[in-house]
Amino acid sequence: MALEKAEAYLKQAGFADRIIKLEQSTATVDLAAAALGVEPGMIAKTMSFYQGEQVVLILTEGTARIDNRKYKDTFHIKAKMIPFEEVEAAVGHAPGGVCPFGIKEGITVYLDESLKQFETVYPAAGDDHSAVRLSVSELAQITGASWVDVCKEAVD
Repeated sequence: MALEKAEAYLKQAGFADRIIKLEQSTATVDLAAAALGVEPGMIAKTMSFYQGEQVVLILTEGTARIDNRKYKDTFHIKAKMIPFEEVEAAVGHAPGGVCPFGIKEGITVYLDESLKQFETVYPAAGDDHSAVRLSVSELAQITGASWVDVCKEAVD
């Protein structure tokens, strides 16, 4: 059902032809990167947080980690990830398929600056065997998301 919601959202936005359905699992960044044949950073990882009663999604490049200080400075609240067993009820997609497409009403979506290092990224498309190929600007356009800088600096 979540895949269908994401597909409907992407179809309405004019990007349904970009959905990639795979036999291999895309449930983790490493699995998705291997299945798609891209580097892990190109996977647009969607993380879900509670901010009080509000649900927030933040998309980052696949290897990025949240910097708790930057998060608190940006949102004025401590980062509190939604527990695994609550994600589907809170967002509308189960872990492994969480994406900003076809989500529950009232969820705010943000894109982290870490995504800007890539021209093309691959967020999930509603389940753990799908992705969608989008440019970063297309992702920003169809989600209407604001940009934030809440990830740790990459270490070479």
